[in-house]
Amino acid sequence: MSEAAPGTTDNATETGSQLRAVGVTIDCSDPERIADFWQAALGFAQRVGNGRPYITLSEAGGGRMLNHLTIQRVPEAKTAKLRAHLDLFTRDMDTEVARLVALGATVLVPTSTETEPDGHLGFRATVMADPEGSEFCIVSR
Repeated sequence: MSEAAPGTTDNATETGSQLRAVGVTIDCSDPERIADFWQAALGFAQRVGNGRPYITLSEAGGGRMLNHLTIQRVPEAKTAKLRAHLDLFTRDMDTEVARLVALGATVLVPTSTETEPDGHLGFRATVMADPEGSEFCIVSR
């Protein structure tokens, strides 16, 4: 058994979890379009699949907690707010929001401030949607 750093616990050992990365799948009707958006938005270098039904974006060598993003073709359209979404962190909110809008995203809820009721623990957030309407947040502190 490996030793945890002083003052911490080795949660993976305690819980038996061997999880080491996170992959997320986004449903859509046009995988090529959505994969183009997310590849440019996140800067993933590798792209595998033809969109029938999957395209997976990743980075050689890993190094990110979000190991891969899979875009999956589904027959049904999005009909409601997603129950889960990506939070993407930045130091420059205005620049990042403008860059993502230029790539095809839309702003759903303008940037909050830490003093507004929707600000959280000193974070500012802009709620956005990808080109098919899947929500995500740009977050800065």
